Amino acid sequence: MSELTKRIFVALPAAAFFIWMIWLGGVAFQITIFAVLLVTVWEVHRMMQKTGYSDYFPVSLLILLLLWNPPFIPSWLSLTGAGVAALITVLAVAGRKSDQNLRWLTTLFTGVYPTVGFVMLINIRELGSTLDGFWLTMTLMLMIWGNDVFAYFGGKSFGKHKLAPKISPKKTWEGFGFGFIGAAAGFLLAFYWADFYPLQLSALIPAVIIVSIAGPLGDISASRIKRIAGVKDSSSILPGHGGFFDRFDSLLLSAPFTYFLYYLIL
Repeated sequence: MSELTKRIFVALPAAAFFIWMIWLGGVAFQITIFAVLLVTVWEVHRMMQKTGYSDYFPVSLLILLLLWNPPFIPSWLSLTGAGVAALITVLAVAGRKSDQNLRWLTTLFTGVYPTVGFVMLINIRELGSTLDGFWLTMTLMLMIWGNDVFAYFGGKSFGKHKLAPKISPKKTWEGFGFGFIGAAAGFLLAFYWADFYPLQLSALIPAVIIVSIAGPLGDISASRIKRIAGVKDSSSILPGHGGFFDRFDSLLLSAPFTYFLYYLIL
């Protein structure tokens, strides 16, 4: 079985399940995303261990919980935790380079980066009515999937100029350009598929630009971390795909910007 065939066999049922969870929304979607988040943070933690500057994993988990802001954590505690984390970060950046400072920045990255991306995805699902939230979330996912597929096949067929040769040698500028077409196709699929779409067609241009730039940047950032850690994939939990961090690297950076675009429009 080829690598591409293996990827398809895993991707199709996984995508179907994820779409079903998006459709259900509410608690079911939040529990699903929280489970994915926990695994993703664990994957990032394992990679950071291999970089030589492992995070303080219990602190990373605490940051995760504070950002997730479950109802049993009072808002004053979340705000206090955020303030303390911000102060320590400023001191770490301003102070001398040391193992403790680098470990704190690694801890902050492990706890914050995946969490913010997935929290923003949930915020997108909760925008507007239940049906609005479904289509807004589906639009983001279809744009990311379209961008990924078109960039892959476009780069494979026409790619000549390397985008980031030292970090992700298979990515090309040609594939990057085809990714814009794929993201636009994903937006249009959602736009014409929905009976009552919550956005105007004019939202296509900024949405496509955000996903087609933030998505590849998220992918390249993940590749950079894996290269430093000396690993091919963040884990082997998904045959042919690696780990959750590998599969959601584009979404983690796209979701926050897309949320603010949707929020401004709506």
